[in-house]
Amino acid sequence: MEEKQGGKIHFWPIMIAIFFGNFVSVLATTTINIAVPLLMHHFDTELHTMQWMVTGFMLATGVTAPLAGYLGGRFSYKRLYLFALSGFTLFSLLCAVSWSPAMLIVFRMLQGSCSGLIMACTMTIIFQVMPAERRPFAVSLWSLSAMVAPAIGPTFSGWMLQYAGWQWLFLINIPIGITAIILTQWLIPYYRINVPKSFDVPGLVTVVLGSLSLLTAFSQGNSWGWGSWKTVTLMAAGIILLFLFVLRELKAEVPLLNLRVFRNRQFTVMMSIYSIVTVAMYAGTYLAPLFLQTVQGTSTLKTGLILLPSSVLLALLSPVVGKLYPRFGPVKLITAGIVFIGIGLFMLSKLHVDVSHNFILWAMVVRNLGLGLANVPSSTASMEQIPAEWSGHATSINNWVRNVLSSLAIAVFTSLLSSRSAVHSGELIASGSAESPGTISQLSFTMGVNDVFVVAAVIVLLGLPLMLLLRRKAGNGTRGMGKEGTSMAGSAAKS
Repeated sequence: MEEKQGGKIHFWPIMIAIFFGNFVSVLATTTINIAVPLLMHHFDTELHTMQWMVTGFMLATGVTAPLAGYLGGRFSYKRLYLFALSGFTLFSLLCAVSWSPAMLIVFRMLQGSCSGLIMACTMTIIFQVMPAERRPFAVSLWSLSAMVAPAIGPTFSGWMLQYAGWQWLFLINIPIGITAIILTQWLIPYYRINVPKSFDVPGLVTVVLGSLSLLTAFSQGNSWGWGSWKTVTLMAAGIILLFLFVLRELKAEVPLLNLRVFRNRQFTVMMSIYSIVTVAMYAGTYLAPLFLQTVQGTSTLKTGLILLPSSVLLALLSPVVGKLYPRFGPVKLITAGIVFIGIGLFMLSKLHVDVSHNFILWAMVVRNLGLGLANVPSSTASMEQIPAEWSGHATSINNWVRNVLSSLAIAVFTSLLSSRSAVHSGELIASGSAESPGTISQLSFTMGVNDVFVVAAVIVLLGLPLMLLLRRKAGNGTRGMGKEGTSMAGSAAKS
């Protein structure tokens, strides 16, 4: 059968359908971070176990992202988007009825696998369907959908945990997911640009096993020992498998991921910066609630209220930066963003047991001001020179790299927090500077959190030298797609 979408592209109907789907996908990540201490108590388990509920979800999003390029071409991105939304909604229900930490982690990973497809599909639809001149604003709305969720997520999560139960953090996804499914079926047109001839099974196996090996090594390295045979073996296996994956994709006639997009310097640099910024973002969203609840005993609701202003700022900045992008271009906006992120993270590295909530609030505001300035330009600039027929692979690569790096970052941050807390605890005991075991625990944990924030700040500042690799002038933000910037009219393929 053949379906073609001619005529005018309806911007707002398509963006509404994309907005709801991307919103519910990100909401599932942001609402659960604040619940980690409560779930540790509910299931009577340790942080390193419950951490897998967060890292497992993120790893699954990264592992399934490489599939989006093939599956979207094979079945169309609209149908893949509908499938992912349906699976996400189902696994949200199963998470809510989980009876053990193991089942919750499994269902969260399955939920994450659908989330990875959702994010890849929504971004690809924008770059394949929208005219080039509307893409920066479309990306800003896409980012807004991802920022509204963090804006309301922590506060909503805190209120829900205090007055209802943790199960509702998953149940709330169901009506939103159903709404997104209906809107997608109704508003997004069916289309296909490329139909892949075959499926790259060796590529899939190597990328999945390689990603899993590295995550497991980084997550368990602190408890196993970084020099233990299990840690070293898994790290070596992960590196070798991903190396084989790269070789396979460069030689395959129909690759799972078309890695040739890395030949575009702007895509490579911007994807690197986007990944660095994402790592820094998860450092704050993961550690700040943990500190407030674990050290200061702050309620989940109050924790959400403390994080609310910075999240609202992040949400409001997205469409504003989308409008500023054509005028200033990516370099100026991203450079300013990285500086603000670094300042905010360094502020957060000055925490102490009795630090005021206002200090944390303003540090998060500064950090999120930077995130708002950097997110939209880096994601838009990474894609603007990529041909439309490669856009599915480019967004899949972007999501895969970013999510796997984020998963590894949280695993490393957790291990680093644990190891540095142990070191500081030993130092405090040796110096006799703390009076009770409880005080030692609070002080050492706080000092460990500060160490991790310093590491995150250094990582994000590494993005500044990367900006020197781009030779772009301000105001050229929308150049680069050429003929590929046309709409999808007449691009549909035979199924």
